[in-house]
Amino acid sequence: MISKSAKKDTWASTRNACRLCTPFGACLAFRGIEGAMPLIHGSQGCSTYIRRYMIGHYREPMDIPCSNFSESSAVFGGMENLRLALKNVINQYRPSMIGVATTCLTETIGDDLHMFMHRITREWSGDDLPPVVTVSTPSYSGSHADGFHRAVRETVNQLAMIEGRDYRINLFCNMVSPEDIRYLKDIAGDYGVPAMILPDYSDTLDGGAWETYHRIPPGGTVLDDIQRAGAAQASIELGATIADMLSAAHLLEASFHVPAYRMGLPIGLKASDRLFDAFNLITGKATPPRYLGQRARLVDAYVDGHKYIFGKRVGLYGPEDLVIAMAGFVAEIGMIPVLCGSGGTSGLMAVRLREILGDQVEQVTIMENADFAQMEEQISDLAPDLLIGDSNGAKTARTLGIPLVRAGFPIHDRIGAARIMHLGYLGTQQLFDRIVNAVIEVKQESSPVGYTHM
Repeated sequence: MISKSAKKDTWASTRNACRLCTPFGACLAFRGIEGAMPLIHGSQGCSTYIRRYMIGHYREPMDIPCSNFSESSAVFGGMENLRLALKNVINQYRPSMIGVATTCLTETIGDDLHMFMHRITREWSGDDLPPVVTVSTPSYSGSHADGFHRAVRETVNQLAMIEGRDYRINLFCNMVSPEDIRYLKDIAGDYGVPAMILPDYSDTLDGGAWETYHRIPPGGTVLDDIQRAGAAQASIELGATIADMLSAAHLLEASFHVPAYRMGLPIGLKASDRLFDAFNLITGKATPPRYLGQRARLVDAYVDGHKYIFGKRVGLYGPEDLVIAMAGFVAEIGMIPVLCGSGGTSGLMAVRLREILGDQVEQVTIMENADFAQMEEQISDLAPDLLIGDSNGAKTARTLGIPLVRAGFPIHDRIGAARIMHLGYLGTQQLFDRIVNAVIEVKQESSPVGYTHM
């Protein structure tokens, strides 16, 4: 194992970052709550940047208001900006909740959102102010994945209030696609257990055509379910690198004694088995036949495609949780993950990869807190047969002439990114087919005579 976490001494800045900004992740989480509106406490450029990536990936209309900082706000503080922004958001959108995420600027000057909201709440008259969840998300202290987990945890921390025990589960799904969330909802439904999936942007960021425009898209996690999170029978949290301080499941276990089942993203046969084992244990039921059939078809596909991909070398990049899950998956199907790169800074990626890959991790170059310029140098030396990651690595793939299988976020150069599946037996099946076909296509196109039958 070659672990590379530090920037090269000859470079003082990031070149083509392998992560997005922290408040972006918070906005994504807030968009998955019913009737909620994210609000950026900072400048217009921050909200425009986030909208650009959201719209490019999900192809849905997107409003992300901001508190509109100016030079004077940066000097004297942004409390008045926040007060006015809250009033404008309430008047224009009538949200059921507002999620306020900070930016680098507001954190640097020391704006205290908790103090601001305490004062604003005391001044507000009547019931006009909906619940306001605040989260600290400066981009210099994390990635979009960190902002996502912080927002989920703070939403639970600031809204959950009901104890006891209900026959329901909390499912903290991580930054997965809307199609993945729909799949998780199907699983819970087939087990017959009510599930609060947080966040649930399966409709808010991948809905159908509207006859009339909605300022806030319908759908999302119901606020009442979030308030009842402390009464759940158990929590399932997907993510291998979520620290306790960022974990909503850990918070509920510590505060409300809700048992927590924390695991990596269920990509691959073994990882998917762990998810269904958790459902079996929580509900006391066996895996529904529908998923046993999916599992059997996946095993059969592994056998069918093994000869095409065995021994192929693959480079992986993206958020740490996705890279770790993908590494376990590609190793499971006989490929060699020669590079695992991420812009994440949890410090846990190498540890989790060793747990999953065992001795095979010695063949892997692990790059934490890395950018694409650094990774491109390594990829050039390692010469993988395939890359798996988001669209931000497309330039690297093109430069080096290596095929790219797009997965994760953002995918802004293809249509249908919101409907790419990654999770469970079904998502793994679809990823497996795409990977095998990408390898076959390269072989077919590079053949001097070509072929039409396999």
